[in-house]
Amino acid sequence: MVKPIEKAAVIGSGVMGAAIAAHLAGAGIPCLLLDIVPGDLTENETKAGLTLEHPKVRNRLAASAIERLTKTNPAPLYSEAFASRITPGNLEDDLGKLADADWIIEVVVERLDVKKNLLAQIEKVWKAGTIVTSNTSGISIHAMVEERGADFKRHFLGTHFFNPPRYMKLLEVIPGETTDPAIVSYMTEFCEKRLGKGVVRAKDTPNFIANRIGTYGLLVTLREMLEKGFTVEEIDAVTGPALGRPKSATLRTLDLVGLDTFVHVARNVYDLVDGEAEKSVFEVPEVLKGMVKEGRIGEKSGQGFYKKVRTEKGKEIQALNMQSLEYAPVRKITSASLEAAKSAKGAAGKIKALLSAEDKYSRLAWNLLKPVLLYSADKLGEIADSIVEIDRAMKWGFNWDLGPFELWDAIGLQRSAERMEKEGDTVPDWVKEWIASGHTHFYEQREEATFYYLKNAYTELKTRPEHISLQMLKRQNKVVLGNSGASLIDIGDGVACLEFHSPNNAIGADILTMIQKSTDEVRRNFRGLVIANEGKHFCVGANVMLLLMEAQDGEWDEVDGIIRLFQNSMMILKRLEKPVVAAPHSMTLGGGVEACLPADRVIFSPETYYGLVEVGVGLIPAGGGCKEMALRTSRIAAGNPDIDLQPFINQYFETIGMAKVSTSGFDTKRIGYMGPHDSVVLSSDHRIFAAKEAVLAMDREGYVLPQEERIRVVGDTGKAVLQVASYSMQLGGYISEHDHLIAGKLAHVLAGGDVPAGTLVSEQYMLDLEREAFLSLCGEPKTQQRMQHMLTKGKPLRN
Repeated sequence: MVKPIEKAAVIGSGVMGAAIAAHLAGAGIPCLLLDIVPGDLTENETKAGLTLEHPKVRNRLAASAIERLTKTNPAPLYSEAFASRITPGNLEDDLGKLADADWIIEVVVERLDVKKNLLAQIEKVWKAGTIVTSNTSGISIHAMVEERGADFKRHFLGTHFFNPPRYMKLLEVIPGETTDPAIVSYMTEFCEKRLGKGVVRAKDTPNFIANRIGTYGLLVTLREMLEKGFTVEEIDAVTGPALGRPKSATLRTLDLVGLDTFVHVARNVYDLVDGEAEKSVFEVPEVLKGMVKEGRIGEKSGQGFYKKVRTEKGKEIQALNMQSLEYAPVRKITSASLEAAKSAKGAAGKIKALLSAEDKYSRLAWNLLKPVLLYSADKLGEIADSIVEIDRAMKWGFNWDLGPFELWDAIGLQRSAERMEKEGDTVPDWVKEWIASGHTHFYEQREEATFYYLKNAYTELKTRPEHISLQMLKRQNKVVLGNSGASLIDIGDGVACLEFHSPNNAIGADILTMIQKSTDEVRRNFRGLVIANEGKHFCVGANVMLLLMEAQDGEWDEVDGIIRLFQNSMMILKRLEKPVVAAPHSMTLGGGVEACLPADRVIFSPETYYGLVEVGVGLIPAGGGCKEMALRTSRIAAGNPDIDLQPFINQYFETIGMAKVSTSGFDTKRIGYMGPHDSVVLSSDHRIFAAKEAVLAMDREGYVLPQEERIRVVGDTGKAVLQVASYSMQLGGYISEHDHLIAGKLAHVLAGGDVPAGTLVSEQYMLDLEREAFLSLCGEPKTQQRMQHMLTKGKPLRN
């Protein structure tokens, strides 16, 4: 039986080690962070009269790393408060404390001799049953422990986190030759459920899966650029979203990773692979080595393939000319193939459009894509046992929209394989045999499940019960109701899920109509309701374009009708006699938050950016957002009418007025949006399942719809306090005159209008205040300018 992990230790407090400790802390796992003892004093330590023997000096490296975690952007910690779960120490004084850890992670320099020496030290204090892993990005797991004891080896494996650990989903688990299979299974499940990672099992080969294929693809791209004379801008125009890759594409990604880091990774493969043919592929171009030597290593040095410069007009992005090695302003690249890709829907559609146009960028895309597909197929069995592991590794580790084999399916397996052979390339035998046996895809979608190629046969792709796929359920005809904006889906055990699927999941009349129909259906035939979707974002708010058009046309009855429909839909949701759980993720803004507030509970994804941001477009929340914050404030006074509610309403006034958005699901607590029964589930894949379980738990406990509440408001005197604060900010130049106008409307609503402090009002009264304020702001020319600016520029206008 594998000993459960309750405490961990990370050795190595560099960027990666500290970030792994931060991620463990975010998962609620107390962590010891160790590093070497410094050999000299800093200037500040000398001034403070400290010596090399002082604990502050001896623990300095780890303590400084923990402090940096709270200042780093993007933040490695879900919440700054979680830094307290990490304890600093050093390898001389605290080595014995490793005996108390259930998981020890080595994250030191990528040198085999250093790692072997450290593991020898660990074994001296190691307690039987403790799992030990290395975060190596490519060094042999077997070689690291070849001199260690048999029991230690059984508990040792690789766990390769991708950087930054909080944001990158991929974790490669690499068993050694003698790793206990039970430990491999335990770590796979633990890292998926507790740490929220996407785990793939890799083989103990150079650079494992993602870095092996990713490095290969990057080097192919660099060679094509240098040999054919393509510019930096041309390469990134083709290898970004048009090819199903991130916006940072290839060369911008290398700048972010660091050219020095990339050269090290490539050299590691070069040193360890067999055969001159493969070695030659991983030979780093001389120009790249030269850039590293000159210190042009990317973002961290301020220049790489790109650099930012200050000009009279402001900041300017410049790109490197690969011939002159001088920088010049970035040029916009366009062509028929790129425009076709931009217009196409979905990753598969974009890639097919890019490859079909037959211009020079279409040919470039093919020349970059073809070798990666062939290399991935050639390495199947060597670096991983299944195409699924390879596809997931590239999607989760390099943020590709499609893995190599999914991509091959998308462009046409048989047709593209024929083209490769016509062009003189060697298609692996197993691929030709698969095609010859009549197969046209590596993956096959059937109604009941997804099947994939494995050893010359289709095998069902098994998923954990905790992973509820709405897409799969729709293929299984589980849609109960639906329209253009939303669907009600039966997710089993008497629970339904309301899924938004409008453009950007913006809330319009179609979604609101479906909310009302869904509550009727759930009331009759289900035990409860989950509100969740699998879109890029949960919901970016209400349909601003529709509101702007109606306001510009002076159709005030129409605007009033839209707001009433929104408010009524939220109240119908709130008064449903069955449990409701919302499960937001990613961007959940404005109306997206208001769609969650009526729920009995909210299950946040860790990466949930949650906030009432309507002031950014010159408005205030009017779908119940203000009302619900006033209600939360009122509840504080329940049973204690003498309590001063003003400080609490002040906080919401500031939060909404400054359009504050949480930096994570956990951060919703800091800014006041997390309710007492809300929680965070680290695995985004398990979010819908967790919400469903919460519905079932409330149902089993005998769910009773909470009684309607009266809201105690701070009234006219509280409103005056808020208005004074707003006026002071205007006088200080912090906000504009129009900001002050909006703040006044917000103060009026949150305070409950011009009633005496302590007055009890109804929810409908508060909704009427919201609607009146919203309508009046819609008529303001400056608000309409803000709405227009947001729609066209994608960012707030301060006017």
